[in-house]
Amino acid sequence: MKTPTPYGTDSLNNSPLVADGSDYPCKQRPGVYDGQSAKNVMPIGAPQDLSFTGSAVHGGGSCQISLTKDLKPTKSSKFSVILSIEGGCPASAAGNLPENPNGSGASTFQFAIPKDVAPGDYTLAWTWFNKIGNREMYMNCAPITVTGAKKRDVNATEAFVAPRDLSSLPEMFKANILSESGDCHTADSADLAFPNPGSVVQKKGSGPLTPPTGSCSGGSSSSGSSSTQPSGSSGSSTAASGSTGSSGSSSGSSGSSGSSGSSGSSGSSGSSGSSGSSGSSGSSGSSGSISSAGSSDSSGSSGSSSSSTGTTGSASTSSGITCGSSGATFQIGTGPAQPVAAGTRCVNGAIQASAMKRGAKFAKAFQF
Repeated sequence: MKTPTPYGTDSLNNSPLVADGSDYPCKQRPGVYDGQSAKNVMPIGAPQDLSFTGSAVHGGGSCQISLTKDLKPTKSSKFSVILSIEGGCPASAAGNLPENPNGSGASTFQFAIPKDVAPGDYTLAWTWFNKIGNREMYMNCAPITVTGAKKRDVNATEAFVAPRDLSSLPEMFKANILSESGDCHTADSADLAFPNPGSVVQKKGSGPLTPPTGSCSGGSSSSGSSSTQPSGSSGSSTAASGSTGSSGSSSGSSGSSGSSGSSGSSGSSGSSGSSGSSGSSGSSGSSGSISSAGSSDSSGSSGSSSSSTGTTGSASTSSGITCGSSGATFQIGTGPAQPVAAGTRCVNGAIQASAMKRGAKFAKAFQF
């Protein structure tokens, strides 16, 4: 890997991980985590280059980019996938490129740090499973610093996206290294189809795409959230079709307990689950209400839903909220009409963030 600049460039070579897995992760060796000149600063959402040095591309294959918060990863570190490239990585070639250990003829791909990864220091891992030749796993690691998105206008609804725990992302796939992957192997002369590639996938090869063999662990995740990232230099970029964005709910936060209405039944708050669906207020009775930030009102009901249903104008909905005809006021039950907070509107019985442009400072104020 040429870029991002890896750890320990003075001692790094182009060989794969040892078949027994003894140098996993990051090709363990003296000075493996020497920073040297490696300074990889990556603003959230900004395009980054993944490029390579060398010519032994072994017919291409499949690659992943993963992150861990561990700055000196060990065998117990967990790497979480932000991009999978299936086929054509690090190059689309029938075999190897013209021999040149310092060559730059391999493809250059683009990726980006998802907008809901928290700023901070991480270790980035590039892993590769070659298409032709011995069944191997290659791995290089690089230190990166994730910073906030560059100054830009953002939709107000994006301001409610909280930094994501990396554990919600798929685990980095491992194979062909005995102590770490057991009898999990990749097929010869085929591009690997990752068991769980994550929500951002670039498909570059000519196929066929073949799943691994044996008992393969890892690759699981609890999140269906997707992130938009730039595609590489060739081919097409495909996001997993089952993924859903974080905009399904304006708050995304899980409420506590639903309020009990006049019927005495207790409601449950809506939380955003693994399918990315938006939560809705489950409280019953005339006392229930929902707010755009997911905070509880005086009746104790919490959580908002962008998919709340009901009629506009003066009609009341199951949430207990009546919206004014302009959306600038709301009424709870038979109480007095009240103005909505700045930057929100009352729509279909729910208080929602307006789709207006706000500055980055506005967005930062809602990070939690």
